[in-house]
Amino acid sequence: MSVFSPLQCAYSPPCFWTEYGGEGKGVKVANISHQRIMMKYILVTGGVISGIGKGIIASSVGTILKSCGLHVTAIKIDPYINIDAGTFSPYEHGEVFVLDDGGEVDLDLGNYERFLDIRLTKDNNLTTGKIYQSVINKERRGDYLGKTVQVVPHITDAIQEWVVKQARVPVEDDNVEPQVCVIELGGTVGDIESMPFIEAFRQFQFKVKRENFCNIHVSLIPQPSATGEQKTKPTQNSVRELRGLGLSPDLIMCRCSTPLENSVKEKISMFCHVEPEQVICVHDVSSIYKVPLLLENQGVVGYLTRRLDMPIETRPRKMLTKWKEMSDRSDRLLEHCCIALVGKYTKFSDSYASVIKALEHSALAISHKLEVKCIDSANLEPSTLQEEPVKYHEAWQKLCSADGILVPGGFGVRGTEGKIHAINWARKQKKPFLGVCLGMQLAVIEFARNTLGWTDANSTEFDPESKHPVVIDMPEHNPGQMGGTMRLGKRRTIFTTNSSVLRKLYGDAEYVEERHRHRFEVNPELKSHFEEKGFRFVGQDVDGERMEVIELEDHPYFVGVQYHPEFTSRPIKPSPPYLGLLLAAAGKLPGYLQKGCRLSPRDTYSDRSGSSSPDSEI
Repeated sequence: MSVFSPLQCAYSPPCFWTEYGGEGKGVKVANISHQRIMMKYILVTGGVISGIGKGIIASSVGTILKSCGLHVTAIKIDPYINIDAGTFSPYEHGEVFVLDDGGEVDLDLGNYERFLDIRLTKDNNLTTGKIYQSVINKERRGDYLGKTVQVVPHITDAIQEWVVKQARVPVEDDNVEPQVCVIELGGTVGDIESMPFIEAFRQFQFKVKRENFCNIHVSLIPQPSATGEQKTKPTQNSVRELRGLGLSPDLIMCRCSTPLENSVKEKISMFCHVEPEQVICVHDVSSIYKVPLLLENQGVVGYLTRRLDMPIETRPRKMLTKWKEMSDRSDRLLEHCCIALVGKYTKFSDSYASVIKALEHSALAISHKLEVKCIDSANLEPSTLQEEPVKYHEAWQKLCSADGILVPGGFGVRGTEGKIHAINWARKQKKPFLGVCLGMQLAVIEFARNTLGWTDANSTEFDPESKHPVVIDMPEHNPGQMGGTMRLGKRRTIFTTNSSVLRKLYGDAEYVEERHRHRFEVNPELKSHFEEKGFRFVGQDVDGERMEVIELEDHPYFVGVQYHPEFTSRPIKPSPPYLGLLLAAAGKLPGYLQKGCRLSPRDTYSDRSGSSSPDSEI
């Protein structure tokens, strides 16, 4: 057997060389196996502006291909020089999404996981920093044999090798190698930062052959309010620039506020050198779950099947039936449920993208229309009453009128006192409450101050000199280095009691595995003081040293979790802690628990779609 590099194997059909006539004497002939489908690569680029929905479109393309029975994976390329997203402020780039392996990645990987119901790894998020770091490490080892290391070919080759290697990593529980890889290139075409990636894919399309690579270009069609006319010039310029860099779009997906007019579609077809069927309209819709159906209805699967020569069977697609039923349900919901999200990054909705999605999944499961009231926690503090009384009273009015309260994770001391005031109100007024990560830690601090009488109780993150440090620094945390120094990724939490509400919501599981991202933890030495007063630690880590889940007795729903359950929530499989919050806020939790954690028939998905409860897999 001859030895091939991973790059060569990926660029050609599986080829096994057999030597006849004895060792060293015979003639090698190729025995090519055609049983294995060649990897298909779909590159999604963007033009005109960033943030027009490339992530949702890439996820939707993957969803409709997966509904055809294909195994799909996804890669997100971010042209910034940061190694990962771990050190970003939520205002800078939205939330930091955490994977099973502890990777801190771009929030678009959250879209991929939710839409495709897959589990990605940190190497599915490729950054300029990672590429340059790997190439520089090779150069230091002498791998380039004294050659001058340049962007072309060394950086571009490294990009291609990374994509080929990562595309073949299984992302589903069955460990089957993917057949399609959807690659999203962040930013817009023409950015200096993305030039090496564009050049890498220009070369890549020839190496993997035309029938295994296609490009989807997402562009904005502005519609000025003065005339109401849909303008195509930005798209024409964007496609021209992409062509000038060596890539020709196979599908042009036009983001627009209203459906694309036929004359506009024909104009784009003529000036962008594509057939009219290759111009796809992705207009604004009431729910992102309608986007896969929008693409399916415009023949995207049929085009990709022909263009990439994929053996797709024509059969009823049960998965898409579920998506249709789910999106239809979101349009006809009548009952409302209001959740107050008390955080410190509320000016930018992407800062809490996964949290809001997890709330939406749960609201959809119980057939309620969700309203999220974002409250800046600093506005709940007494100091705001003195400086800006209007903001103070507006914030408290929002909090008091909500059906449930959610305090998500965060870092830093700003706004923490406001969160503690919100938690105090939720506890005393018997309002359903969920605290996530920092939200759980602040619930512990609030209880220590107002029930145990430890008025100076605090976290060592905020007050290192506190006489009652109820939240402390973790032993393995290295404060001298930023990025990747936290307790990250999937960890096991063991339930310590059978009577836990959260345990019942998890289907009476003995343990759960959820994703973590924190540097501080509840002080285990003080546990007994809390439990004497009915504040129970019902979930701990495998060693029994870390407090993972809290519950308060004699309260409709007062739960805190150290992990981030929103990262594993799925549209038809909502996260249990969030589902519990929505059920309690809607007054349905006692009935749900009495029925053995089953929803009423009108709240479940029909047998026609193959799902009878929100716990069913896609």
